[in-house]
Amino acid sequence: MVVDVLLGLQWGDEGKGKIVDVLSPDYDLIARFQGGPNAGHTLEFEGKKFVLNTIPSGIFFENTMNLIGNGVVIDPVALKRELDNLKEAGHDLFAKKKLMIAKKAHLILPTHLLLDTASEKRMGDSKIGSTQKGIGPAYMDKTGRNGLRIGDFTLPDFKQRYEKLVNKHKAILQSLYDEVIDFSEQENAFFEALDLICQFPLVDSEHVVNDYIKQGKKVLAEGAQGMMLDIDFGSYPFVTSSNTTTAGACTGLGIAPNQIGEVIGVFKAYCTRVGSGPFPTELTNETGEALRTKGHEFGAITGRSRRTGWIDLPALRYAIMINGVTQLVMTKADVLSGFEQLYACTHYHYQREAIDYMPYDISSIIPIPVLQEIEGWKEDITGITSTDQIPAKLKTYISFLEEQLDVPIKYLSVGPDRKQTLILN
Repeated sequence: MVVDVLLGLQWGDEGKGKIVDVLSPDYDLIARFQGGPNAGHTLEFEGKKFVLNTIPSGIFFENTMNLIGNGVVIDPVALKRELDNLKEAGHDLFAKKKLMIAKKAHLILPTHLLLDTASEKRMGDSKIGSTQKGIGPAYMDKTGRNGLRIGDFTLPDFKQRYEKLVNKHKAILQSLYDEVIDFSEQENAFFEALDLICQFPLVDSEHVVNDYIKQGKKVLAEGAQGMMLDIDFGSYPFVTSSNTTTAGACTGLGIAPNQIGEVIGVFKAYCTRVGSGPFPTELTNETGEALRTKGHEFGAITGRSRRTGWIDLPALRYAIMINGVTQLVMTKADVLSGFEQLYACTHYHYQREAIDYMPYDISSIIPIPVLQEIEGWKEDITGITSTDQIPAKLKTYISFLEEQLDVPIKYLSVGPDRKQTLILN
């Protein structure tokens, strides 16, 4: 048995959480492998809506265990809030005993949030578009070998380690940003929340995952954000601070590359992006606003309006190549219903050349998209339950994408509810 990987192929917000929720009954373990509470995985079923930030999206199934992996950065306060919201909705994860946390997962301290906010403020118009959840500073401490891991909380000198790191942060805030902030209230909340979440099993997650594999059990690695936000291969510097790729699943869970099985890539039938950075197919006109309104394109965590545009095939081909995608999931096809004409970017004009791939730098030199017109469909597809009900023009759009991307589209999402998902192949 091997580990399947599910990840986003665009700039995030592709609907990964819903698809993990749909697939979870077929897996024994769902494991988040990177990112932090800036992720917003939205799930809808039985008339209820849930937004998961750090907790894996398989948490609602009794026979599925869930793991927050070592590649994740954890804000105890945000995680406690998430747990409280789930408990209030009738899902007490302490009672269900379906969640484990990797000892090697790094902690987001209150001062990480302060550093994040101060950095964005200082950058002004050049800001990255951070969610200011402390993600970047926490990963900086991790790679700088200064970070605190959740397993450190069990050590007798944890408080001394904490004070050492906080003093470093306070010195940076004062010297670089000229800020002295009283964060005692946030600090108290941090330790209260940390004490609570450490009541979950803290595990050597690399052994846990590999034991699942040895026992022939099925594991699904769940990614956050999207491929185009990867720290190495995304639209740098307008990226997140972790590896959002298939390779990130190996380092974020402690599994060998030869243990990777299916790679399930999730993409929207169009494109969106939150925050700053290049977006070649962006629509700033009425069509873009129509996509935003109809698709409810507002951040699940921040509430920020998402930028919208037509589907970008060079970017998707790039994401498929980097991740070794074996099957595709297209979400939000229902949003395109009613558009008489659709468009797909087939290649770019870039530095006086026509190219069909993602170039090195799309931040300084923005590629000009070359668009192919495709006839749209008028039918409302949110209620369809079988493939023979798919409108002919939508089938044509799907076939066009499969031909362009050379990977089969196996699942089609036609609405936010888990039931609004069709298996195509």
